[in-house]
Amino acid sequence: MTIRKEIIALLSTGEWTAKDISQAMHIPEKEVYNHLEHVQRSLKGALGIKAPACLSCGFTFTKRRTFRAPSRCPLCKSEHIKDPLFFLLQQKRKDMSHPPLL
Repeated sequence: MTIRKEIIALLSTGEWTAKDISQAMHIPEKEVYNHLEHVQRSLKGALGIKAPACLSCGFTFTKRRTFRAPSRCPLCKSEHIKDPLFFLLQQKRKDMSHPPLL
């Protein structure tokens, strides 16, 4: 199984930070971010991301497009930032687009 398929399998079990994924997969955290970008492309939008947030003032980085956590909060300048969480979105079943025939 490839590293990216293993990451997808991990993400299917719940929410993971990049640090948690790197420890579970025994790869550097920097590599995890690169793999997550490719996983997002291959899953075509089924990768969910819970936005990072400032632990001091509560500011949430909702408009952020990168996977990495920001270095500090733009409001209070605190460096205590909660890491983003990654997970798989539940996909709608394609065969449910048409109701079953009775």
